[in-house]
Amino acid sequence: MKKTALIMAGGRGERFWPKSRQSLPKQFLNLTDDGKTMIQLTVERILPLVAMEDIYISTNRDYKALVQAQLPGIPEENILCEPMGKNTAPCIGLGAVHMKKKYGDAVMIVLPSDHLIKYTSIFLNTLSDAADVAEQGGDLVTVGITPTYPETGYGYIKFQPDSVRGRAFAVERFVEKPDLETAKDYLATEQYLWNSGMFIWKVSTILDNLNAFLPETCAGLRRIEEAIATPEEQAVLECEFAAFKSESIDYGVMEKAGSIYILSGSFGWDDVGSWLAVGRIKKSNEFGNVVSGNVVTVDTKNTIIQGDKKLIATVGVHNLIVVDTPDAMLICDAGSAGDIKKVIENLKICNRTQYL
Repeated sequence: MKKTALIMAGGRGERFWPKSRQSLPKQFLNLTDDGKTMIQLTVERILPLVAMEDIYISTNRDYKALVQAQLPGIPEENILCEPMGKNTAPCIGLGAVHMKKKYGDAVMIVLPSDHLIKYTSIFLNTLSDAADVAEQGGDLVTVGITPTYPETGYGYIKFQPDSVRGRAFAVERFVEKPDLETAKDYLATEQYLWNSGMFIWKVSTILDNLNAFLPETCAGLRRIEEAIATPEEQAVLECEFAAFKSESIDYGVMEKAGSIYILSGSFGWDDVGSWLAVGRIKKSNEFGNVVSGNVVTVDTKNTIIQGDKKLIATVGVHNLIVVDTPDAMLICDAGSAGDIKKVIENLKICNRTQYL
């Protein structure tokens, strides 16, 4: 069966402010040392498994030009522009009906656009095994990340070690982000994986599940499917998306479905959720600092500094994040990296939209 991929690239990346903006969100930034953006790396990574013409990008319509500029090999009709963000269930459903229209049925690999993978060959082998499981029947398949520490910022998935299909285990339940003690308990059982947000299923399987658990959304998706490649396509898309309930695929389908399998992934995964990820991605110096740009440090330790031409000098500071752009600078305690989104909220309240 043909393998396809849907890469979700509509997010705003607010925790990477001030470099990530509404006009240039995180997935279109180069955060590594190889000169490639996050979305370019995602497409490059999947190419040995999925042909370029079978890769779809789901994004905000404001980002179509960015997708075309950064991914010139993607066919224009494969760039699916959502009129507005409605979370991952409508996003995935839109990709599924486009694939159904073109292929009838296919294995659909769903990937976020802003993850980094260290060991590509292991990653591709895991996805290939997951695709084999998905193709055999009507199972929803996901990839979980083998936890290496008791992370409280991720959702977890509990699997049944005695219920196996190939390399996949039956999923018992999805659980929300735990507190520290609960996360420690999860690790001790060796039956929980981090929820990666990567999914593999047949187009027919996910549409059947959307119909079962989100019937109103599925009905709207069918109307979109009927309008594809007609003069009414854009008008129907606008109308139906406006009516969709904002719903995640996890809550809307995965937490309710019955036949779900999970494969354990150990391929050097990082979800690049905040500026702290830069400290993991890039090499630090002997003082634990990760710096780029015109920077001078004195008695500075465990600090991330992202600058440009302007000189940034730090003296006697530890555990900071400093990010400089032409019109804004962020200075943040590393322990508060998750609260950078609150800056965005304040800017919106104060109507200082030029900084968004």
